[in-house]
Amino acid sequence: MISAFALVLSSCGGGREVASRAERIIFFGDSITELGAGPGGYVTLVKDSLTKSSGGTIEVIGAGISGNRVPDLLARVDRDVIARKPTLTIIYIGINDVWHWQSFNKGTPKADYEAGLKELITRIQKAGSQVILCTPSVIGEKRAGTNSMDTMLAEYAEISRTVARTMGVQICDLNAAFADYLRAHNPQDAEKGILTTDGVHLNAEGNRFVAEQMLAAVSMHRTAAKATDAHR
Repeated sequence: MISAFALVLSSCGGGREVASRAERIIFFGDSITELGAGPGGYVTLVKDSLTKSSGGTIEVIGAGISGNRVPDLLARVDRDVIARKPTLTIIYIGINDVWHWQSFNKGTPKADYEAGLKELITRIQKAGSQVILCTPSVIGEKRAGTNSMDTMLAEYAEISRTVARTMGVQICDLNAAFADYLRAHNPQDAEKGILTTDGVHLNAEGNRFVAEQMLAAVSMHRTAAKATDAHR
């Protein structure tokens, strides 16, 4: 079992840092984030942890809507992110951009996915918020790339990594973190039930796991910001 909120070294970051100033963090995404803002969800767990460690100076907001893809985030970024004036925006998107090709034949073309992520980051940064971009996690929990959409999902995850490098923003590589965890904790090669309820949406353990990744990413962000301030 995952130890609750142990900020261990991961693909997303390092140790705990206490906030030096008031922050407003927005998690921007799809149904995983919408559900994550409920009881026991990853957004709520992050909020509880950061509120405790900061003495209540951090505001954490979940801005997820079921079914959203990158084009949907673009359509509502002004209302749901920029208008709220966050100091940090964590974008967790990409599952439906891939999954909807299979479910509805209405996924997001790769070029549009890449361009949309770049536009999102540009608009959010221009409004004064820092950005962390997450890779899409999983569509099925089988190991060794044997889920039906693993190849396409890997391609979209790599686009997210490339966009992060190109735009100079921090990446939280959930796709890699999930793969590492499932290799170690899914000996029966189950399609679901390890970190998800249905291969996509998080169960209790999955919410704890994602919360740990997000907390580590926030910690890395703070450490980098402190280093930048020290050199000014």
